[in-house]
Amino acid sequence: MAGARDIKRKIKSVSNTRQITKAMELVSTSKLRKAKSKLDITKPYFDTVLETIKSVIQNEKSLKHRFLTKRESKNTLYIVITADRGLCGGYNSNILKESVKQIAADDTNVKLITIGKQSKNFFKNSLNKTIKSYTHISESPEFSDARQIAGIALKMYDEELIDEIKLIYTRMISSLSLVATTLTLLPVEVDMEKEKDAVNDEMKDLVSYEPSAEEVLDFIIPKYIESVIYGALIESSAAEQSARRIAMENASDNADEMIDELTLTYNKARQSAITQEITEIVGGAEALK
Repeated sequence: MAGARDIKRKIKSVSNTRQITKAMELVSTSKLRKAKSKLDITKPYFDTVLETIKSVIQNEKSLKHRFLTKRESKNTLYIVITADRGLCGGYNSNILKESVKQIAADDTNVKLITIGKQSKNFFKNSLNKTIKSYTHISESPEFSDARQIAGIALKMYDEELIDEIKLIYTRMISSLSLVATTLTLLPVEVDMEKEKDAVNDEMKDLVSYEPSAEEVLDFIIPKYIESVIYGALIESSAAEQSARRIAMENASDNADEMIDELTLTYNKARQSAITQEITEIVGGAEALK
C-alpha cells in the first residue's frame, strides 16, 4: 500500500492548494466589484473634462497652446502600469510586451515612470532611464497617486525635458477581454471629425472664455491628465483582479480534475492491493492442503 499512501498524500496536497486558489478567487471577485464601482464613479468626471476641452478647441479655431501643439519629438515619457503581484495569468506579460513593442518602435530618447513591482523589476536593468517607480498602489490606487504622477510628467513637459507623454495600461472591455493599450496624453489629441456636429455653429459666437481660452486650458488640461491617469489606474486595478480571478478559477478547476484522477488512481491501487492480498491468502490456504 506504499503507492496508495503516496497517492493519498498527493490528493491531500492538491486539496490544500485548491483551498488557497478558491480563497484567492473569492477575494479577487470582491476586489473586482469594488474596482468596477470606483471606475463607474470616476468615468463621468473624465467625460465632462474631455467634453470641456473639446468645446474650447471647437470654439477657438485659431487657438495655439503648448499642450495642443506637437513638438519635434526627441524625448518621450512612458507611464507603464502593471501589478505588484503575479498569479494573474497574462496580465503583466501582456503589458510588458506592449511596452517593449512601443519602446522598440520609438526612435526618441525614452524615459519611464513605472507603476507596480512587475514593471519596476522588468525595467531595472533597462537602458531607458526610470524617472520614478511606484509600488503598492496598483490594487487600491488613490487620486492623490494620479495627481503626483501627473505633476511629475507635466513639470517635465513644461521644462521641455520631454516632448511627448504616453500611458500604457490595461483596458477592461469586459471581464474576459483585457487589452494592453497605449494612449498619448500630451500633446492632447482630440478627433474633431467625430465631434464636429456636436456644437451648433450658431452657438459658437455666443461662447466666450474669461480671462482667455488659453488660461482655461491651462487649468483644465492638467485636470484631464490627472483624471486619465487615475482612470487608467482604476481600470488596470479592475483588470488585474479580473485576470487573477480567472487564473485562480482555472487553477481550482484543474485541481478538481487532478483530485478526480488521483482518487481514481488511488482506488485502483487500493483495489489491486486488496486483490493481491486475497490471492496470497488463497494461495497460502491451497498450499496447506
